[in-house]
Amino acid sequence: MQPHSTRRVDVVRFPGTRQDVDAVAVEEPLDIRVNGVAVAVTMRTPGHDEELALGFCVTEGLHPGGARVPPDFAANAVDVDVPDFDPAVLKRNFYTTSSCGVCGKGALEAVAVAAEPVDSALRVRTWLVADLPARLRAEQATFAATGGLHATGLFTTEGELVCLREDVGRHNAMDKVIGWAYADDRLPLSDSLLCVSGRLSFELVQKAAVAGCPIVVAVGAPSSLAVELAEAQRITLCGFTSADRVNVYTEAWRIER
Repeated sequence: MQPHSTRRVDVVRFPGTRQDVDAVAVEEPLDIRVNGVAVAVTMRTPGHDEELALGFCVTEGLHPGGARVPPDFAANAVDVDVPDFDPAVLKRNFYTTSSCGVCGKGALEAVAVAAEPVDSALRVRTWLVADLPARLRAEQATFAATGGLHATGLFTTEGELVCLREDVGRHNAMDKVIGWAYADDRLPLSDSLLCVSGRLSFELVQKAAVAGCPIVVAVGAPSSLAVELAEAQRITLCGFTSADRVNVYTEAWRIER
């Protein structure tokens, strides 16, 4: 578990009204600044904040040079360097909640980020896709302690977990993984798979599209807009994934028996 990712709180357990202490996931705001300009505040679980800021900027269509804690060590803030940054590109100053990163944006057009359709001939076996949620769950240390976090995992075509990040916000967990991959010069993710612990929203598919990932696997259901976007971006979308079931909604040719 990351430092400061959990907090102990008092709890009364029923039946029996037993006084106890429980671990809960920490949720705090993070101010993301680009070249000193505040562009977003997101509610997140502390840890890997630089990766979160990088991933956020990448999936907003920017090309960051790096991210760092401000020189004044301001709490809950990250500065991102973006050469030739035009503030008009991110002229909105919005607030994203931990449940939905799209909330607060003015219009659907403001959400859309230009991304070429994913160009990847990647194919994987059904059994590997079906096994990813269990492999992801086995490494979710903070979820095991709190039961209150989403996760995104980056996997190889052999099913090896390369990077896992947890967060109260599903979009933040995805941004942290993409930010890690960006800093490690791994984008596009044309030979990788992304697995998420919850449902598939439009924004998660959008982020995967910008990262160039051909296969996105989820424990839960996709939304209609997520399916439409995956189809347009040639992404293979797998939902309700478990050991005995995989629902493939788009580009099913990538999943082999």
